[in-house]
Amino acid sequence: MLLFTFSPPRGILLRWIKNFISQELGCYGVSSSKRFGSTTHMNWKRRRTLICAVNQDAEGAFKKTVEVDRLIDKLRDANPIELQKLVVENVLAFNEGFWIRLAARTDTCKSEDDKKDYEDLAISIMSIVDRLVHKTNEKIDSATDVLKGILKPVVDEVDEIQWPPRDPEALKLMEKVRISPKEEDGQLDEGFLSEVNAQLRQAKGDGDKPGFEAMLQKVLQLYASTVLSKRSYAKKGDEILKAEQFLETLIKAPEEEWNKLLLNGLTLGKGEILPQELYAVIKKRVERTLIRTEGGSYQQRVLTEYLNGIQLRAEQIVQLLQGKLQ
Repeated sequence: MLLFTFSPPRGILLRWIKNFISQELGCYGVSSSKRFGSTTHMNWKRRRTLICAVNQDAEGAFKKTVEVDRLIDKLRDANPIELQKLVVENVLAFNEGFWIRLAARTDTCKSEDDKKDYEDLAISIMSIVDRLVHKTNEKIDSATDVLKGILKPVVDEVDEIQWPPRDPEALKLMEKVRISPKEEDGQLDEGFLSEVNAQLRQAKGDGDKPGFEAMLQKVLQLYASTVLSKRSYAKKGDEILKAEQFLETLIKAPEEEWNKLLLNGLTLGKGEILPQELYAVIKKRVERTLIRTEGGSYQQRVLTEYLNGIQLRAEQIVQLLQGKLQ
């Protein structure tokens, strides 16, 4: 996070540096022979390094102050709608240095009206930031509650994750009763996916909750299956596109059934779908997903990773079958 510090105007700043250099090198009434004759080469090198460091720090502080002044000017001149947008876009800039600089500008105002304008601006910014923080916390709490509700069928009385679930119907219940309705209601949004990914990262980092980690992976798989199954590309007029139909069967199926479906569906096994045909429709579906989802979003990542997982499993099965045939 940037920390902006107050700095005097550039002209004064350069004069300070010049005076520092002059005093440090003895430029006031001291002859050049005495300066260099009484100072070792090592001391001169050290002083020169110090001067460069001071100059660079001062220049950096000056540039940062200019940046924060520009932001303050934009905020001051903005109308209420523009002010909200600017605060959201620059929320990370409202650190200690920003408030110190704003206070310094308030203190140097020549009129009470200008000072009051700056004080009102500070109150408005703090109010918007506070609402942003409150809204973010609400979203996090909501996403956590949604995830708990989805996991409820596979959590026992003491809140322990059982994996694989003791009840074979638990996963079906999770998918049909928990995930599908919540996805229809729009509850499985970016906030929810972000929460699942955060919990998954923590579970992987801890390394002592393999059941919880596997369950979160299953939640993402069920989510991807539900969303991708909403669109079908298996029909083109009256024609059934068998490769697309086969892919949609894989998308809807639990990951545990992929091996059997691939063995029965590909030409190398017992089916009639060429591996290249399957790879081609997977590629098309990935391209469609990239177009229909927001770039860099959790949704895009989860859906494309699910499709890539099907492709990887298919490639593994193909390699296995080719090895047996040879």
